Amino acid sequence: MIRNAAGSLMALIGAIAAVWSTFRAWYDGRPGRDYRLEELFAGSGITDDGAAPFGSLLLPYLCAAVLALLAVVRRSRPLMAVAGVVVLGFAVLWMVRQGQAAGGLSVGVEGTGLGDGVANAFGAGALLLLAAAVMRGRPRRRRRELPRDTTAPEPREP
Repeated sequence: MIRNAAGSLMALIGAIAAVWSTFRAWYDGRPGRDYRLEELFAGSGITDDGAAPFGSLLLPYLCAAVLALLAVVRRSRPLMAVAGVVVLGFAVLWMVRQGQAAGGLSVGVEGTGLGDGVANAFGAGALLLLAAAVMRGRPRRRRRELPRDTTAPEPREP
């Protein structure tokens, strides 16, 4: 019971951190909600165009948060792991595409380079995967066994 409570708490913190990360600076002071989702999959790569809130990185992170909440309610370790992989996968995909568009990634000071939103996304994904590992999950149903006769069988006469 303690493991499920601890895993649930970690999952809720991870889900909040994943959604919150899109409102933080990802690269050069630009928040994650300004990156269009289709830019991650298009050949043109990442551009300076803005995005609608539900057409940005916010959408997959909201979906991952909903998956994490469902996993907490259902006590499902696989569903929690999927939520963590979604968060980490989109963060890695964004880093690859941003690196291609910028010619490389840098970590700088004063708002240049990678921001704390990316760190929040990676931390949230890792926390969701850790929550999946910590959670005990649902108890398995036991098979109902027929009652056994514990008395010794009567000796047979020859």
